Amino acid sequence: MKKIFTGITVFLIFTGCIKEKPSDRLLEEPDKNEHLISENALKINKNKNTIRERFSPPEGYEWIEEKPGSFGHFIENFKLKPYGSQILKYDGVPISTQHLHEAVFDIDTGNKDLQQCADAAIRMRAEYLYKSKKFNEIKFHFTSGDLLSWNDYKNGTRALVNGNSVSFRKTAAFDDSYNSFRNYLDLIFNYAGTISLNKETKPVMRNSDLKTGDILITPGSPGHIVFISGACQNQKGERLFLLSEGFTPAQSVHMLSNPFNPYFTPWYELDVNAAETKTARYFFKPANFRSF
Repeated sequence: MKKIFTGITVFLIFTGCIKEKPSDRLLEEPDKNEHLISENALKINKNKNTIRERFSPPEGYEWIEEKPGSFGHFIENFKLKPYGSQILKYDGVPISTQHLHEAVFDIDTGNKDLQQCADAAIRMRAEYLYKSKKFNEIKFHFTSGDLLSWNDYKNGTRALVNGNSVSFRKTAAFDDSYNSFRNYLDLIFNYAGTISLNKETKPVMRNSDLKTGDILITPGSPGHIVFISGACQNQKGERLFLLSEGFTPAQSVHMLSNPFNPYFTPWYELDVNAAETKTARYFFKPANFRSF
């Protein structure tokens, strides 16, 4: 469960990420030596610090160009931690599974168990909008359906939750600092989740429309989300994708390896019409791709 947000009287906790109860969609860990990458596997430029620079597409494929200023361009050029960095929980302790990722995003997790799976996608989207100064677009729904925008929060509006009732009241002074923005996101993380994010995104119906920044989501409790963090294409129009995620408990946002195809790792084949899609730590059934 997500922890109660400090500073607010709370009786209702909205959920939406995996491991809040057992799930048969949580994949068993592959043997750590079962999927060793051969010498002929794709080259990873370990000294580079962005997704676009670090990961080369397979032979015959080329990166799909993202328009500068777009969400996809923001993700593909987001700074990564040095290659080999561990995934850390919100308390700074490494998670036990360290062999299913190829990159860790250089972004904080916070010091509370809040920034989980849906929240990682929300965080990337919110950071993009914030850095692009698209402040009017920074707004997210709680699982209850209530909407709280960054504009309202920075002007002092706070959420008051009592049982199943949510109301909003101006109780704080104006504060548009980045620290205030992070407090806003922690509040969103506490009350948003896979269910709310599924409702406020649009379905992607064609493979040719899949792009960096889109999400693959199972809404529910438990549920899960991964987001596309890179895309390449060959001359036939066939595409491969990189996938990234947050997880429960709250931990580093990271890019997944592909243990099912060690030659093409970390690239994945994706199909919007697939009955199921297996990722390194979770499988989605059916595929449900959506776009912001």
